[in-house]
Amino acid sequence: MIEIVSKDRCVSCDVCIRVCPMNVFDRGADGIPVISRQVDCQSCFLCEAYCPTDALYVAPFDHPVPAGSDQADEQAQIAAGALGSYRAVLGWGRGRRNGSRLDQNHLFGVNGVGGAGGPGSGVRP
Repeated sequence: MIEIVSKDRCVSCDVCIRVCPMNVFDRGADGIPVISRQVDCQSCFLCEAYCPTDALYVAPFDHPVPAGSDQADEQAQIAAGALGSYRAVLGWGRGRRNGSRLDQNHLFGVNGVGGAGGPGSGVRP
């Protein structure tokens, strides 16, 4: 669920407002998006993925975190490298590589055994 919009990082581009399928954000008086309908957030991570400045943090929960939680503390999440971390795993952004480079599933063939007969090998088991 969306927890943080960093005022220091946000450039008021409104991308998060446009990509959110649940209309969770409103544009604030200062141009910075405001989390107006947090309970409507589906944790789809689209806002975090599309944010060009890594100004958002979506916590991996289906409910708002309790007041005082580190999950809602901007400085704690910055220190943990969490702001924009989903975007980084996707490989979105200058100089980033996508997380599929870590995927090892292609090493396994039929029944977990590598080699001929694996998906895409052209050999039927």
